[in-house]
Amino acid sequence: MGPVNDVLVRLEGVTKSFLGVPVLRGIDLELRAGEVHALVGENGAGKSTLLKVLAGAHRPDAGRILVGDREVSFAAPRDAQAAGIAIIHQEFNLLPHRTVAENVYLGREPVRRGQVDRRAMTAGTQRLLEWMGEDGIEPDAEVARLPVARRQVVEIVKALSADAKVLAMDEPTAALAGSEVDRLCDLVRRLRERGIAILYVSHRLREVFELSQRITVLKDGAFVSCSPTEDLSPGELVRQMVGRPLGTLYPARDSDPGEVRLALRGAGNGRLRDLSFDVRAGEIVGLAGLQGSGRSAVARAIWGVEPFTSGVVELDGEPTTITGPRSAVRNGIGYVTEDRQGDGLALRQSVRDNALLVRRAALRGAAARRDSDLGSLLESVAVVARGPDQEVRYLSGGNQQKVVLGKWLAVSPRILIVDEPTRGIDVGAKQTVYRLLRKLAADGLAILMIASELPELLGMSDRILVLHNGAIAGELPAGTSEEAVMGLATGHGLGEV
Repeated sequence: MGPVNDVLVRLEGVTKSFLGVPVLRGIDLELRAGEVHALVGENGAGKSTLLKVLAGAHRPDAGRILVGDREVSFAAPRDAQAAGIAIIHQEFNLLPHRTVAENVYLGREPVRRGQVDRRAMTAGTQRLLEWMGEDGIEPDAEVARLPVARRQVVEIVKALSADAKVLAMDEPTAALAGSEVDRLCDLVRRLRERGIAILYVSHRLREVFELSQRITVLKDGAFVSCSPTEDLSPGELVRQMVGRPLGTLYPARDSDPGEVRLALRGAGNGRLRDLSFDVRAGEIVGLAGLQGSGRSAVARAIWGVEPFTSGVVELDGEPTTITGPRSAVRNGIGYVTEDRQGDGLALRQSVRDNALLVRRAALRGAAARRDSDLGSLLESVAVVARGPDQEVRYLSGGNQQKVVLGKWLAVSPRILIVDEPTRGIDVGAKQTVYRLLRKLAADGLAILMIASELPELLGMSDRILVLHNGAIAGELPAGTSEEAVMGLATGHGLGEV
């Protein structure tokens, strides 16, 4: 790998425009052996475009890329790979029904006597897994059977098998929770100790400060700063990212709980056991738990996708049977799923069609057709777009999430379930979503909020229900500690509140 701190890749004055619109404006960046270099900025700052330039997917209009002391020009991603640069995207590039070893050596299979040498592939994959300190993955395992965190490891092994010396990781923990995040962070540290240069792109500032040695900030396609991590505070970093002091990230709680809107009484199904809790008008109830604890299963059960098979669901004090999503909507329940692009949006349709999607699908008559209030609806959730006819796929992640929220407000729900409402969006957009949720609660909406980031859950919730193995391990008040939540989530009791 070469000595630690050797500059492996340098970008100098990199500029890129699309249709005459500047996206990158003279960006400088150095990636050093044995260093985690964080790249941060709001959505639209230019991070994704810079990664694509580094990966050979886009050619810069100006500036240059140096690998070591040699200037290079990447005509395609394979050129970047040949230069030792690999990108680990949010969306994995794996064949799910092939083995780990087959994916690792895809397109580069070793051949012996005219046939693919599967023994060599297995042995090579095993060596890399051991080198990385990963002993929980079998080279012969089918990728489709691996959890998301292990698939990410396979992507990294695949890159290292092609002799990658530089890894760019794009939001690597966006789809992970709890212990999976900790495992990935440990892996990043091990890779750094082995001399790999890592460009770490993330909206999760806690990880940025825990893992990185330097941080580069982009804003509106321009270079803002590059600083040693130890010289920055979270507040100063946020100010550089958004161009202004952000103030308190989480809005103040200014509403008192009202009548019970949603109540579960001994509810359960194949995954959930004896759930009993209330959600009142005007409050945000947080739902915490480790991966696999049943958090999202609760949302799907209330929504009628995986219905409860025992117990009682009450809406406004009346026992109610939810038979499916259409039934949930007609009973005043909205559901913002954790996968906004896969489940929440029709990406190739307009902002207008997405915002009115639920209204048109679930309601009847003139109410379904009405779109005269579309402008005020989009304004209420602060969507920034060229207009209502713009395809939603061209919006930033934060604005896409606002459209998802808007489509539920279009049907005036009484209860709103939000699952990972700020996943993959920047800190400025997060604050907008937080303020919107708090305003909705103040207006009388009952909100059940699922989130993996404990600071988010603690900052937004009026009280927190903690799940463990499909059951409620306990309830904690606002202002509780992360230790108390984790104590319940891991089955070790209440912990210190």
